[in-house]
Amino acid sequence: MSKEKNILLIFARHPELGKCKTRLAKSVGDHAALEVYKYLLKNTAEITQKINVERQVWYADQIHQNDIWCDDLFKKREQIQGDLGQKMKAAFETAFDEGAQKVVIVGTDIQDLDENIINQAFKELDVNDVVIGPATDGGYYLLGMKNLKPKAFQLKEWSTAQVFNQTIDALKDKKISILEQKNDVDYLDDIKGNTELENIIKKYK
Repeated sequence: MSKEKNILLIFARHPELGKCKTRLAKSVGDHAALEVYKYLLKNTAEITQKINVERQVWYADQIHQNDIWCDDLFKKREQIQGDLGQKMKAAFETAFDEGAQKVVIVGTDIQDLDENIINQAFKELDVNDVVIGPATDGGYYLLGMKNLKPKAFQLKEWSTAQVFNQTIDALKDKKISILEQKNDVDYLDDIKGNTELENIIKKYK
């Protein structure tokens, strides 16, 4: 019996001044926001390389070599044009077309993401159609499926406080596992309590 093929998709942006964490930058400035994003990127890269699955980084801009995503550990792809739903749907379609039995996607904005929650997400797909990790801002930080569910990607608006609830509603006829809620770093308030991120910002005050 062949080994199950699982794929972890990571949606990321190359760290460039003025192009990262733009909502946070309004409070702390572009330089501090860039350093916060670099911290989150490094954290995500270290966590995801521990997961025993195929790992794919999908860049919001062009593909970059010799960056924080080691070319030996991460396959590199470029996101299509379109809204977030269209981008994610295309990435999931590609993974399933490549023979994946389970596909999970994460972003790079969760300061307390860890390998245990990602491993749990893949395990939940043994007995569920969909797994989703709600974020405190009303969105989600993780989504997983064992076959494509197009309705999940057809929301009218993204980056709103309704995304999680609307996604659950769109998939109400499916068996869904909901993971623990985690904090998505978009605004200054999201950083409170994280000493390392607070110290990064203090350097630029």
